[in-house]
Amino acid sequence: MSNETAEALEVWIDQDLCTGDGICVQYAPDVFELDIDGLAYVKDADDELVQTPGATVPVPLPLLRDVVDSAKECPGDCIHVRRVADRVEVYGPDAE
Repeated sequence: MSNETAEALEVWIDQDLCTGDGICVQYAPDVFELDIDGLAYVKDADDELVQTPGATVPVPLPLLRDVVDSAKECPGDCIHVRRVADRVEVYGPDAE
């Protein structure tokens, strides 16, 4: 594994762009969940939805591939994965 993937990462969803397809929930149900409003949100370690706009949760290393696949497959391009250390987006619409 490269150093990049071993770094602490966090993920957040831009609900303004969320299409509610639920692809992220299919890939990583431990990290994402659709709420009653039909939009996807991230979940914290206690399985609680985090609904504050722009709120992040840590990406569990065992689920990194699932979270990355979610970001890549998301039709709304609304899933952002960034390094905690410098807040640089590594996967998602703003990734380099």
